[in-house]
Amino acid sequence: MTIQEKQQDLIDEFSIYEDWMDKYEYIIELGKAVKGLSEAHKTKDKLIEGCQSNVWLACTLQDGKMFFEADADAIITKGIIGMLLQVYNGETPQTILQTEPFFIDAIGLTEHLSPTRANGLLSMVKRIKTEALQSLNP
Repeated sequence: MTIQEKQQDLIDEFSIYEDWMDKYEYIIELGKAVKGLSEAHKTKDKLIEGCQSNVWLACTLQDGKMFFEADADAIITKGIIGMLLQVYNGETPQTILQTEPFFIDAIGLTEHLSPTRANGLLSMVKRIKTEALQSLNP
């Protein structure tokens, strides 16, 4: 599945819900599905700066593809990072750097987040792209 198809899948999933309360419930369900990180991996270097809640991101590069694991101490935030992981996991660093998360605007997420959560979302995307860039220039 291409990264565009992954994003379209998220858009399709959210199109089922008309009310934003239902969409928030779905984000919460996505958050519950995120495996999370062990306490030993919740280190300062994995903490994403700029998020209101604590969000940790760990990544590995295997066979030229990036794999991310994440956790957050707020369930909606965990659902948001979970959506980003759905899109970017298993992609090459080049693809990650070249692909903007268009699903965010398509589902109307940014306009339904508080300013601090919207800022956190941007910080999450920036960190994923930074990790991809660093994997190209170790």
